[in-house]
Amino acid sequence: MEKKTLFSEQIVNIGADCVEDNYIMAIESSCDETACAIVKNGREVVANIVASQIKTHEKFGGVIPEIAAREHLDSINIVVEEAFEQSGLTPSDITAFAGTVGPGLVGCLLVGLNATKTLALVHDKPFIGVNHLNAHLCANYIDTDLKPPFMALLVSGGHTQIIDVESYSKQTIIGETIDDAVGEAYDKVARLIGLPYPGGPRLDKLAQEGNPKAFELPEGKVEGYNFSFSGLKTAVLRLVKSFDGKDLPVNDICASFQECVSKTLVKKLKKAVEERGYKQVVIAGGVAANSEIRKKVFDLENEGYRVCAPAMKYCTDNASMVASCAYFNTNTFDDIDVEVFSRVK
Repeated sequence: MEKKTLFSEQIVNIGADCVEDNYIMAIESSCDETACAIVKNGREVVANIVASQIKTHEKFGGVIPEIAAREHLDSINIVVEEAFEQSGLTPSDITAFAGTVGPGLVGCLLVGLNATKTLALVHDKPFIGVNHLNAHLCANYIDTDLKPPFMALLVSGGHTQIIDVESYSKQTIIGETIDDAVGEAYDKVARLIGLPYPGGPRLDKLAQEGNPKAFELPEGKVEGYNFSFSGLKTAVLRLVKSFDGKDLPVNDICASFQECVSKTLVKKLKKAVEERGYKQVVIAGGVAANSEIRKKVFDLENEGYRVCAPAMKYCTDNASMVASCAYFNTNTFDDIDVEVFSRVK
């Protein structure tokens, strides 16, 4: 695909059909990680820098948007400089600059996107705006030879979706949560049983030491490929209250909750794969790092499917996936005046 910068007459070819090497520098700042990466041809990471804010937000029990935005301002120049240093490249080597447009926290997104636009302007290179959710899917292209079509399960703190990926540029959401996202449900249940932020990974770790059949928890009864996790969260709340001061079997509650969630997700994913006739299955998003969800999805290999998942470091928010998404032109924006958005458009 041709990209023409708005600042000059320069035209570059970017995409899966391009025969020339492309280096895309990307910035990601949608929530509580300030990240910068340089990726060659959408698949080979030559620099990947992430400045995490977890320790800053731990004491608040969650991300405070205003604090997160200020930390992005403090870190943005540092991660860009470190990416150039790690890669050994200079701005003149970069084919295009890409940045996350949304969804995410508006103040945080503005820091990264404005930095991206500035780099494109100063160095006279094309600008590419990227949808954060599409970027999570593209994390699966890194260090692999994966090509569409495939069925994808996107699980994160704010989203739970089943996506029919017909080509690099054509994706259709065929199912999603009607209430809580998976990551949101994990964090809420973690708080119910007294786990500190970030609760999801801690719950996953405790679940591995518990009995997944200790408590029978309800699956959300939703038609089609959609999901519902609010009822499950309420069931856990009632279960916790039923102990009324007695010692809480935390490990067993975590394991039972995780079993219910993972079973529900894979049941809908398998239904979609079978009905659409696909042979490739992909998992993406921050919750793709969850041990039981990941295991159950990979169990589909025993039924003849090819299963892909990003390396752990590319599951959570990072800029490498943004650069990959920009390269493959997956629902991207090339208007320099594009504005950030907080929710899926």
